[in-house]
Amino acid sequence: MAIQNPPVSQTRSFSTVFLIEMWERFGFYGMQVLMVTYMMKKLGFVDIKANLVWGAGAALIYVTPAIGGWVGDRLIGTRRTMRMGAMVLMLGYALLWIPTDNANFLYFALGVIIVGNGMFKPNAGNLVRKIYEGDDTKIDSAFTIYYMAVNVGSMISMTLTPWIRDYVGEHYGDDWGWHTAFGVCAIGLLLGLANYALMSRTLKHIGSPADHEPVKPARFAAMLGGAAALVFVSAFILHNELVARICVYAAGVVLLFIFGYLISNSHRDERAGLIAALVLVVQTIFFFIFYQQMSTSLNLFAQKNVDLSFGVFGFHLFNWIPEQFQNLNAIWIVVLSPVLVFVYNTLGKLGRDPSIAAKFAWGFAAVAIGYFMYGLGARFAVGGQVSSWTMVWGYGFYSLGELLVSGLGLAMIARYVPERMGGFMMGAYYVASGISQYLGSVVANFAHVPKDVTDPVVSLPIYIDLFDKLGFAGVACTAIALAMLPMMKKLSASHADVAAGREPLPAVRSEEFDTP
Repeated sequence: MAIQNPPVSQTRSFSTVFLIEMWERFGFYGMQVLMVTYMMKKLGFVDIKANLVWGAGAALIYVTPAIGGWVGDRLIGTRRTMRMGAMVLMLGYALLWIPTDNANFLYFALGVIIVGNGMFKPNAGNLVRKIYEGDDTKIDSAFTIYYMAVNVGSMISMTLTPWIRDYVGEHYGDDWGWHTAFGVCAIGLLLGLANYALMSRTLKHIGSPADHEPVKPARFAAMLGGAAALVFVSAFILHNELVARICVYAAGVVLLFIFGYLISNSHRDERAGLIAALVLVVQTIFFFIFYQQMSTSLNLFAQKNVDLSFGVFGFHLFNWIPEQFQNLNAIWIVVLSPVLVFVYNTLGKLGRDPSIAAKFAWGFAAVAIGYFMYGLGARFAVGGQVSSWTMVWGYGFYSLGELLVSGLGLAMIARYVPERMGGFMMGAYYVASGISQYLGSVVANFAHVPKDVTDPVVSLPIYIDLFDKLGFAGVACTAIALAMLPMMKKLSASHADVAAGREPLPAVRSEEFDTP
């Protein structure tokens, strides 16, 4: 890794990636918060179809980074691929701005978003990894703060876009309400790209070898052609439920094959780290089944069975739009991230920082408690509607679990995977997440509410039955994660012994202090 002259601090380099990631997530979650209800209310989909279409879209959004990571590593460079991905995403959201309710056009726009996300996501994460390479404690903390960037952007957009939809819809018509809200997501990406252009100097010393070479026109043209083809392939998959199911399950088989191939053909010094990464990736798959409920079953639960009024001791404070309850996830993560960073850093200084495997076990326990909260709230439901505060505490425990599992998933790749596989393995992690996103939508459909059912008293037990089952599944995942801790400790120790013998990476001078 070259050192830039003049030198740039890790903090400033990290801030550049942090901010572009924040704006990118502003666009993505601003779109996601509305997508399932848009398909149901504007396109006439039943909940089962809306859940599965979005599940397939979410799976592809997570799967395509495997390709984007390879493009960044080998073809045009990590920084270039990340910036191009942000531009493609902006185009995808701009397409949703067009006031048409044609389902095929929606599939095409989602195809553009899928490709853009595939280019952006693994390369942004890989840049953070490269900034903090060689320091395990800082990597954990950096990725936790990086994960907070996701939720700062999403917190703002998930509050804003439902409100814009309702406000514009009330004054200018329902069609303009939906599509203007989607258009705001494109504006967010435009602001993010402008900010990145101003700060890009801080990343000139970070990136893959391809970043420091000129791009060959033929290679660039081939990459654009492949991206365009992938847009149409993605749209076709979204349009065909059977094809989507086959593709997702096939991706799971391929992922396991790739891990098996890498482990069997890796140097013995790398093997323990790769096996540990595989175990944690499998656990991540189970976690994202829980995660996918936020935009599917929990979203629809808020539409039908949650009192939208927030009050304290009988005093009314405010009302929320049903989709805005998804924002509780982001709010809790912004609140909890600094707390966890403080805990990690304090324990790290004492030499008692828990392993990633232990944090995964704690995360599943928190998720289980979160889902049981909804069943508890249902015991005090009035007219089939639970208190809005039930959602607050349910999302609180769920979000703590997310930070402990998903928030450290990227750090897990950064810690256990050899540098030469960094971009690709970041992509493989997202493939695993995508598989479980689709499986999560399949699980969400166990809470199918017939279209003619409008009575909250009837729909409440349907949703609570699903949430209770998810709670018990979380307990089972916790038990399995705890049972595997001894094996994970042994694998991590073997990996650490090898890593300790490697030559450390050169330090980067700080701009804030004139250090040698």
